[in-house]
Amino acid sequence: MDQVNREAAWNLLTEFTQSESLRKHALAVEACMRACCRKYGDGCPEAENLWGIVGLIHDFDYERWPSLEDHPYRGNEILSERGWPEAIRRAVMSHAEYTGVSRETPLEKSLFACDELAGFITAVALIKPSKSLAEVDVKSVRKRMKDKAFARKVNREDIIQGAAALQVDLDEHIGFCIEAMKPIAAELGLDGSAANST
Repeated sequence: MDQVNREAAWNLLTEFTQSESLRKHALAVEACMRACCRKYGDGCPEAENLWGIVGLIHDFDYERWPSLEDHPYRGNEILSERGWPEAIRRAVMSHAEYTGVSRETPLEKSLFACDELAGFITAVALIKPSKSLAEVDVKSVRKRMKDKAFARKVNREDIIQGAAALQVDLDEHIGFCIEAMKPIAAELGLDGSAANST
């Protein structure tokens, strides 16, 4: 596989992931990663595509194999069998703390910094009356981070460490990811339309 394209990445994701919420998480992380490429990478279309694809597929194996023993190892095996590039496979492996794969490149650091945070921002948006990203700001995200009962599966420490690894202020990074997700709010179901349909 010489040229990895987004269509191939989306097909891989949908082949292994049926859950709408997991697919939306993948899209949210993709959006954050594309924005990160423009900020921390070289921002050229090829690089942005690569960073986006890494964001899109980082959890593609999670629905089938959610255990620490399997995820993301199973995914890495599948990517290897199908000839996906080493840079993508390594980044996917590095996003899980327990794999022992260190995060060396801006791409790898960005994936870690965006993964849990994108999920957390989504959770904050979903409790707003409008279920809209337009209502989410840095302050509301920081307030919910202090609430241990809220979105308790999201590792706050990963969010904090992720921003630190990028050497960026946490509030700045939260605001950056909120803005990165806004253009695809409709795809994420976070544009307010979900509230209107209830």
